[in-house]
Amino acid sequence: MTMDLMTRAEAAPAASARSDKKSRQWAAWAFLAPVVIYLVAFYAYPLYRNLDLSLRHYTVRSFVQGDAPFSGLDNYRTVVENATFWPALLHTFVFTGVSLLFQFSIGMVLAVFFAQNFKLSATLRALFLVPWLLPLIVSASTWSWMLNSDSGVVNFALHAVGIDPVNWLTSPSWALTSVIIANIWIGIPFNLVVLYSGLQAIPSEIYEAASLDGASGWQRFWRITFPLLRPVSAITLLLGLVYTLKVFDIIWIMTKGGPTDSSTTLATWSYKLGFGTLVPQFGPGAAVGNLLIIIALIFGLLYIRMQRRQAS
Repeated sequence: MTMDLMTRAEAAPAASARSDKKSRQWAAWAFLAPVVIYLVAFYAYPLYRNLDLSLRHYTVRSFVQGDAPFSGLDNYRTVVENATFWPALLHTFVFTGVSLLFQFSIGMVLAVFFAQNFKLSATLRALFLVPWLLPLIVSASTWSWMLNSDSGVVNFALHAVGIDPVNWLTSPSWALTSVIIANIWIGIPFNLVVLYSGLQAIPSEIYEAASLDGASGWQRFWRITFPLLRPVSAITLLLGLVYTLKVFDIIWIMTKGGPTDSSTTLATWSYKLGFGTLVPQFGPGAAVGNLLIIIALIFGLLYIRMQRRQAS
């Protein structure tokens, strides 16, 4: 009898521990469930549907009824063989590369400038955030008005200094430049905020020691600020790259990819194929979208590899 009671007494804590462990597991799954549901509903399923669209021959009828025949890589072949593909790819890389170069450079200059913590620094920083806070449709519409050939304020200013007006939005030579300028303006605040935050993490003692050693302002920036900001700079450029690759709103509102596809990128072309014509081409449109995802994924993997090399 005594041995039986002792056995029960020893088993009770073990059963309680198992029960507590099971409760913690259920609690962990309960906290994890909203994230899993969100990722599946808004990332995994759309990616699967986009891949399925690109591998089938969809028409409006089959899109509604869901009986599109499997076509393999035909949609990708159609896209690559289309005369618009290579210009759109070139425009995408030019738009992304030039935008990132100027956004990062100007953002870095402004971050270093505001790191001096002079009077009204916080107020001016807040004002620089305005382009980032405005809805893209407002920013793009504002730039469309400013760059209007007949009544735009930019051409008015050029005329005031004796320069002939420029057809910013209607000339094939200037349309891509116009949307790049607008995108640079919109993206500078993001670079400013992230790089400024990185600057705040650099100890001031390092700059003081460099000043005592006689280092100039440029030497302090090139040998201290820039190397110590490298991790922050890398993630800033990566996020900017992923965002800029898929920019659609600004280009569509300002030029709709025209004139004559002179400002068409892969993002705007994908929309045109899928929704911009009377006869939608869902399969090729999805294929172009998947190519954009692959390009972004390649750069993401390159970033991860670079980070691993720096850590080793």
